[in-house]
Amino acid sequence: MSSSVDVVIVAYNRYELTESCLRHLQTQTIEHRVIVVDNGSTDDTRERLRAEWPDVSLEHFDENHGFPEACNHGVAAGSGEIVVLLNNDVDVHPSFLERLIAPLQAADVGSVAALLLQRDGELIDSVGMTADSVLAGFPRLRGLPVAHAHDSAPVFLGPGGAAAAYRRAAWTQVGGLDEAIDFYMEDLDLALRLRVAGWRSVPEPSAVGVHLCSATHGRRSRSSRRHGAFGRGYILRRYGLLRGPKAMRALVTEAIVVFGDLVISRDLAALRGRLQGWRVAGTRARLAGPPIESVDHSIGFRESLVRRVRMDARRDV
Repeated sequence: MSSSVDVVIVAYNRYELTESCLRHLQTQTIEHRVIVVDNGSTDDTRERLRAEWPDVSLEHFDENHGFPEACNHGVAAGSGEIVVLLNNDVDVHPSFLERLIAPLQAADVGSVAALLLQRDGELIDSVGMTADSVLAGFPRLRGLPVAHAHDSAPVFLGPGGAAAAYRRAAWTQVGGLDEAIDFYMEDLDLALRLRVAGWRSVPEPSAVGVHLCSATHGRRSRSSRRHGAFGRGYILRRYGLLRGPKAMRALVTEAIVVFGDLVISRDLAALRGRLQGWRVAGTRARLAGPPIESVDHSIGFRESLVRRVRMDARRDV
């Protein structure tokens, strides 16, 4: 495939992660341009990138602007027909880019998800995302052996932002990542909007990376829980989930999650984050839900709660 490729990486401190990511990109089997956005690092990341990686296009903010804005800025700085978002804590195999972009030869495919492995290289971290009937999103196939990477269930919705390829035309049509969401669920929201716009998304398990999982906010920190809650409140209102036939399930689920977080953490971050996200979503146009076939309606109420508890327990970036 001869399409031009921009790889966009957002960095915030932890230079050793970005360096490892860039060294693995050097081994790729196809040509590409790398754009690193230094998102207000307070260490020597920016200076070392300039000195040690002269072939990398460096963009920067003097202060942290949030992940979505940094990504959008990096994408806008490029011109490739294909945009690859890659977390700086992902080390990719040599054929990663070539295999990841291959499905975009089909004109109706707007995005592609990679296979991300956990640090041990034996278990799956994700093959994109799945979502239940109330649009709670989960990493697909997480924790399963690599042999399950080609499984068709659960239903595939779209890629996660840690390792994803997007057709620039599709990205531009839907406006890229929503900058109202600072962290968490911005990739879920983008996947939903691309589906609503009619773009197809596919997994590509032959495109392999290892997700080292940095700890930017700390496990179950108040900040991480508040950001996650904001995204959930935002999606609940933006997609009208408390008005449709699944409203009761959505409301009961959120009440249980908020109460559980209150008991465990002894603060109201989960509630306050959701209320803040709900208020901000009220300033935006409501969106239609995605096509029915892109949502996994087999994920029941109880299973959804279990998945959310597990995901929240390991929330670390």
